[in-house]
Amino acid sequence: MQVVRHSAQTLKTALISKNPALVSQYEKLDAGEQRLMNEAFRPASDLYGPITLHSPSDWITSHPEAPQDFEGFFNDPYRKTPSPEKCSIYIQAIGALGNTRVISEEYIKWLKGYCEAFFYGLKVKLLEPVSVSATRCSFRVNDHTQNLQIHAGHILNFLKKKRPEDAFCVVGITMIDLYPRDSWNFVFGQASLTDGVGIFSFARYGRDFYTSHYEGKVKKLHKKSSNDYSIFDNYYVPEITSVLLLRSCKTLTHEIGHIFGLRHCQWLACLMQGSNHLEEADRRPLNLCPICLRKLQCAVGFSIVERYKALVRWIDGESADTPRATPKHSRESNVNLPKPVEAFAEWKEWITKCLAVLQKQGPSSRSN
Repeated sequence: MQVVRHSAQTLKTALISKNPALVSQYEKLDAGEQRLMNEAFRPASDLYGPITLHSPSDWITSHPEAPQDFEGFFNDPYRKTPSPEKCSIYIQAIGALGNTRVISEEYIKWLKGYCEAFFYGLKVKLLEPVSVSATRCSFRVNDHTQNLQIHAGHILNFLKKKRPEDAFCVVGITMIDLYPRDSWNFVFGQASLTDGVGIFSFARYGRDFYTSHYEGKVKKLHKKSSNDYSIFDNYYVPEITSVLLLRSCKTLTHEIGHIFGLRHCQWLACLMQGSNHLEEADRRPLNLCPICLRKLQCAVGFSIVERYKALVRWIDGESADTPRATPKHSRESNVNLPKPVEAFAEWKEWITKCLAVLQKQGPSSRSN
């Protein structure tokens, strides 16, 4: 295992900058917010740690990128910022997200609520769910996994055409695997930052996707024409578990973060780290490091305390006796399914520690 560890001075500069205007901007932050963000360069911090690499296939090793500090983010001429006219995040479900209509509806509501808390202060709206056939996308059976896949680029074109006037971005979500081009095996997601659209699949986050008994395998693709989407009728959808919900929330917020102009993080363990495979994605935390948190706060303008309180409220939104997974089958009735949040318990503890730092009485740690 390799540890990517930066000096305290390097992290301090990445967070605050040496640009006098940006230093002044930082010093105008709430004292508690400065105190929390200064944890980035406190060596003994128990809130933020270094990035760990476990194999040569991990993202940083296999995809070298120039690191983006706060100053680089702030001065990026291509990044997009919400405006009063375009301040809504839209979520478009493509195909079923659950084994019944009720589960699909509840699942997308959970994701909407999470995004509302994570991007605190912005509106998150749901577009009417659509079938795969409505997108007119190409599709195939993966040669390796034998599961159905839909073409990510074609979905992006569909989302661009559906973009509402007040949209900051439109993100499509699906339980069907994606591929970006014929030569690629798969992709977890794909986005067009200039167009403010993205499509993300949660198919590989189901607990049985990589097993031999995965029920989404297709032995042969019987396709009468390029317009024959009947194979997607009643296509397999993984069971909604707490781990699947956590992975979905993590992917959705990571990818929307890119649309805000946040590049892959190379400073500390952070949600915005890149990931090449599921094991690496699972190691990535739900939280933003202070450098990426300052970037998002700059773009959105939220109070960090109120944002963390909103995230805790989302986690606490259901009773303590929430079952480990939503039922595989449910009657089509007006019921409120319990949200499976067991996998978020550790993160709630972390947020509670952050709130204690933010709300601590007394002077902030000096940034200079």
